[in-house]
Amino acid sequence: MQMKTILISVAVLLMTACHTSTPEKERIEPEAQPETVETVEDVSPAANDTMLIDAVTSATAMPNHSSFNGRMIVPPQRHATVTLTMGGTVHSTDLLPGDYVRKGTVLATLENPDFITLQQNYLDAHAQSEYLEAEYHRQERLSSQEAASQKRFQQSKADYLSMKSRLEAAAAQLMILGVSPADLLQADIRPYLEVKSPLNGYVSGMTINLGKYQEAGEPVCEVIDKVETLLCLTAYEKDLDDLTPGSRVQFRVNGMGKQTFEATLLSIGQQVDAVNRSLEVYARVKGNNERFRPGMYVTARVEKK
Repeated sequence: MQMKTILISVAVLLMTACHTSTPEKERIEPEAQPETVETVEDVSPAANDTMLIDAVTSATAMPNHSSFNGRMIVPPQRHATVTLTMGGTVHSTDLLPGDYVRKGTVLATLENPDFITLQQNYLDAHAQSEYLEAEYHRQERLSSQEAASQKRFQQSKADYLSMKSRLEAAAAQLMILGVSPADLLQADIRPYLEVKSPLNGYVSGMTINLGKYQEAGEPVCEVIDKVETLLCLTAYEKDLDDLTPGSRVQFRVNGMGKQTFEATLLSIGQQVDAVNRSLEVYARVKGNNERFRPGMYVTARVEKK
């Protein structure tokens, strides 16, 4: 009987040991997980240290160049806004936006009775001036010979000089309107005022149509000469040490894929914007591409010297 009791006690002890060993395994397994998490955390900062992101331009900082955003422009000498010196009603125009024109091409013709009156005044002043000049020289000779009074001579001189000034004023007005006084003397009065292109380039921003009255000073269109193209890039105060005129610039144009083009840093703006602390940087594009358009968005990088 005692033997049975001893065997039962041993069996109970063995079963209790088996049940208590299982939780110890379960407690050991979760303790291995933090080691895996610590390994991931150790790798992440190292990876982040290899790429620094510019908080202003969102560009990746590289050791040999600085990245900028901007747009294409043309120099002010290559961009003309055609305005009217004298108003009038549009009589004719053959232009379409995007047409290429040469300097002196007639962009439109205008009707204005004042233009006809101005030409008539010049022709009248020219004719009167010739007569008064001859009379002035005649009175001058008579006065020197004491055959005429000084009063008549002085009046003749005043009439001639007054008419001469009127003639010169009318001639100056005609030249502003693009009419040569010498040509007017050889031809008939022009019925229409011609608006001509001031330079070679492409027409854009047309605001005229047949029958529309254009006031003096209103723009007719713009003419853009793309023979020289510039980049206007936005830089920041922190970039000034890396910008030197003459530095090489590589850029890409929005909508033209991954094709890269070259430019040369031309000048650096001298005034910093008070709000975003930015300034403008200009670069001259090398070569000419027919696909370039003023206003196109570009991304560029300037190589450090």
